[in-house]
Amino acid sequence: MKLVLFLNMGGATNLQDCETFLKNMFNDPYILGIKNKFLRKFVAFMITKSRVKAMRENYKQMGGKSPLNELTQSLCQKLEAKAKDFKFDFVNLYVPPFANEVLQKYNLNENDEIILFPLYPHHSSTTVTSSLEVLQNEISKQNIKAKVKIVDIFYKNELYNEMIVSQILAKKSKFDAKTLIFSAHSLPQSIIDKGDLYEKHINHHVELLKERLKGHFDKIILAYQSKLGPIKWLEPNTSDILANLNDKALIYPISFCIDCSETIFELGMEYKHLAKCDYDLITCPNDSDEFTQFILNYLLNF
Repeated sequence: MKLVLFLNMGGATNLQDCETFLKNMFNDPYILGIKNKFLRKFVAFMITKSRVKAMRENYKQMGGKSPLNELTQSLCQKLEAKAKDFKFDFVNLYVPPFANEVLQKYNLNENDEIILFPLYPHHSSTTVTSSLEVLQNEISKQNIKAKVKIVDIFYKNELYNEMIVSQILAKKSKFDAKTLIFSAHSLPQSIIDKGDLYEKHINHHVELLKERLKGHFDKIILAYQSKLGPIKWLEPNTSDILANLNDKALIYPISFCIDCSETIFELGMEYKHLAKCDYDLITCPNDSDEFTQFILNYLLNF
């Protein structure tokens, strides 16, 4: 068996899971860099209690759940229908399905292969490193002897970028915007200063896409969303760009492969109240035929 496991942070599928998500996220040492485990647990508890009510209110506006699990499950089903040699499943970091329960579903032995596929185009310790560490620890804990392979970041992949450009131009044909905003999830500057590759990868990716989009937009802007707290994060903020922009704009969520609260609610709803301009949001690759084909092509040449 070749088992492909997609890795992501996950999205709450009900209002109760909001607290689970926050608790697990802020207990992640790659997210909240407090070395003392007990102090980190206390701080995580305090942050969770202060944020869970607002998170639940946001989720209510999305219909009470994130679409991430359903979209990822659909992606797995579409891939299995096209690739009989592979089995596809997914693991979330902060809400179910967790690594332990997913791995227990399969009777894996030394003749099998596990392919860990982080659904992050760019590398960060807060996403790729954290997800892989949890999976590798669980594989070891369950004494699984299958061979493990890891899919690397893929923002440079030609087929992946062709898909993104095609998505953007298809939307532009219906919503003639002069400005394109690539919105990436922000990170604290302190994490970047410690050597995290995320900002470097995002910048490089935007340059690659700008080259392909020459002549289609008057302005192409990189901005960052989802800042939390008073500390310095990567800038400029997507919300500030929208609040000061007069032109019609398109937003592409460049750091996301699957739609979630950060795209559906934050970009699609919350920022609408802040924006001075008229803008439209491009969906993530999700379970599209193009993204499915990219994944199949990647695995077949892996």
